[in-house]
Amino acid sequence: MAVQAQWVNYPTPGLPRGKDGKVLLNAPAPRAKDGKPDLSGVWHVQPTGLAEMKRLFGNDVDALDVPGMEAHTISKYGISVLIDFTPGESPLRKDVAAEVTKANRHESGLDNLARCLPGSIPLATMLSEFTKIVQTPGLTLVMHELDNATRQVYTDGRPFPADPNPSWLGYSTGGWERDTLVVETIGFNGKAPLDIAGNPRSERMRITERYRRRDVGHLDVDITFEDPVIYTRPFTIKVTHELQPDTDVLEYFCNENEKDQIHILNAK
Repeated sequence: MAVQAQWVNYPTPGLPRGKDGKVLLNAPAPRAKDGKPDLSGVWHVQPTGLAEMKRLFGNDVDALDVPGMEAHTISKYGISVLIDFTPGESPLRKDVAAEVTKANRHESGLDNLARCLPGSIPLATMLSEFTKIVQTPGLTLVMHELDNATRQVYTDGRPFPADPNPSWLGYSTGGWERDTLVVETIGFNGKAPLDIAGNPRSERMRITERYRRRDVGHLDVDITFEDPVIYTRPFTIKVTHELQPDTDVLEYFCNENEKDQIHILNAK
């Protein structure tokens, strides 16, 4: 990956290490002061792998690699959250599916990114950018390297706003079920596709994430999508994020040195 961090090779404190100084990624997950697993760290989604990506999406899946988001460095769910379904099993409503296939009716995830719009959830965590989690009592921050967007997950027991303003990242509250952090998010706008394929969401989308730190080096996340306007039933994807020790997220703002929009305008 062509990603450089702000603090490269600075040892992350508190991680167990062997005699060679390398982090023991299979060691038991660290715990916070309250005894819950500490999810803090810099993470990168476990890539699907190029061979599997070609099997799923065709041999030319890497023909138009975007620098920093090469096919072998991302999750298959970054391309399509519905990739595990056959066409006849897909929960995407038939009328919505017909609209998705029409030009300019729904933007793809890449169209949004090319216009410097947020990648949102879950796309921003399925590509090659890092994600940094900072866990504190009552509030956990999920910091996307993509446009430095930060989600606030409140774990202090507060309810959702009565009338949430539709937003890119929504409103998130969380609570612990034993060693799993369960995060509910509502209040989305309908502007951000879930993936590069353009599978959409509406303002009624509800996303439930279940975070479990299996050990020091692995964070398993189940993501359930529920949106009666777009999908016939809830569906779930499962991914693993791998710890990136001794590094940090990069400061990244899309508008800086942005070159895509002029090409998009010229193509119309």
